[in-house]
Amino acid sequence: MKKLLLTGFEPFLSFTVNPTMRIVEELNGLEIGGYQVLSRVLPVDFAVSGAKILTHIEDVKPDVVISLGLAGGRYKITPERIAINVKDGAADNEGNIPVDETINIEGEPGYFSTLPIRQMVNKLVEEGFPAEISNTAGTYLCNNVMYEALHYAKTVNPSMKAGFIHIPASHELAIQHGKIPSWSHADLKKSVEICIGELV
Repeated sequence: MKKLLLTGFEPFLSFTVNPTMRIVEELNGLEIGGYQVLSRVLPVDFAVSGAKILTHIEDVKPDVVISLGLAGGRYKITPERIAINVKDGAADNEGNIPVDETINIEGEPGYFSTLPIRQMVNKLVEEGFPAEISNTAGTYLCNNVMYEALHYAKTVNPSMKAGFIHIPASHELAIQHGKIPSWSHADLKKSVEICIGELV
């Protein structure tokens, strides 16, 4: 059976819970669309997150890598189209604040997702879940791990597919913040399962 490495992140910044963490933990070990899901939770740390996802790739040897990230404020599921070779943004959980830093000096300026993102969006919309392709993964940790996985695929294992999907906040998180859109945990989890199903 083919293997899918599914990653999420720990809580970060003012988000005291991270729905991606709960989703990947609940999907770990399941078989979805002909893939065995093997989940890992990544630290929100610029210094180690890139290395961590590469370690997980080497350990799992997946056919596909899907990383999930929280986009608090977005109201749709948004598969990302591209990762850029830049680290920049707010402080991570260790207090690191990179400014205009290069992720990999030997890497390309950017890498396009190799996931079937159009099919994912079309299926989500067909199933009643608001979704669209996003053309920016930002320059925070989400972009960082997406870039590292795609650079690995490009330079080490071209047959491995990789990409990133941003999800909205959960109701639990939205209640804490008060003014951000949210989805139920069940709908967030189902939307990720739908995306995985489109890998076939």
